Amino acid sequence: MNEITSRQILIPLITIAIICFLWFGPIYLGLLTLIISSIVVFIASAIEYKGKGFSALGFHREKFTFKNILVLAPLVAIGLFLFHAFVLIPGITKLTGVPIDYSGFDELRGNLPAFLITLVLVWAGSGFGEEIIFRGYFMRQFLKFFGESKISVALSIIVTTGFFGLMHSSQGITGQIVTFVIGLLIALIFYLRKYDLWFVCSLHCFFNTIGLTCFYFGLM
Repeated sequence: MNEITSRQILIPLITIAIICFLWFGPIYLGLLTLIISSIVVFIASAIEYKGKGFSALGFHREKFTFKNILVLAPLVAIGLFLFHAFVLIPGITKLTGVPIDYSGFDELRGNLPAFLITLVLVWAGSGFGEEIIFRGYFMRQFLKFFGESKISVALSIIVTTGFFGLMHSSQGITGQIVTFVIGLLIALIFYLRKYDLWFVCSLHCFFNTIGLTCFYFGLM
């Protein structure tokens, strides 16, 4: 493992402090919090890696292909959503005895303007924002400090996904567990695809699009 400089320690600490303030501070901005946090991450990564912040997060130019973004990622998203809807949700709900609280999406049912606006915000905030923050930054920073042994990779996935699940506390305990499991799978895909952030961002966006479409048509 390469020697870690004081610059590589200080910048992540400041970045994490800013993100924690944005999430847990006095002003909550919903999805805008994720968007602002992802911008903070971009700036921090660019400073730390001296202009190579995009590639450091996992945005590699050679991975930005039609097949990768618009064929493979949507197919994986469909498979993941089917597992989520027909296996994971029923199984976890039976285990906890508490249904997921999806009341925050009630206004989307049959409401096309609200659906389209939410879709754009969710793509920016969740699809890209969450992946940039949790996979591209938090997970990669963890591995930078603790190495890339199998134990370190496993711990990085569990720890960062644990925070990812806590962010969905509004959906109740069942929603948090379901989100945790989905987050684990996405993080594992990120690792297996050699930290391809384009792929997991696209996967997350299509996964959310399927979910929001189901809410719009009253299927969930």
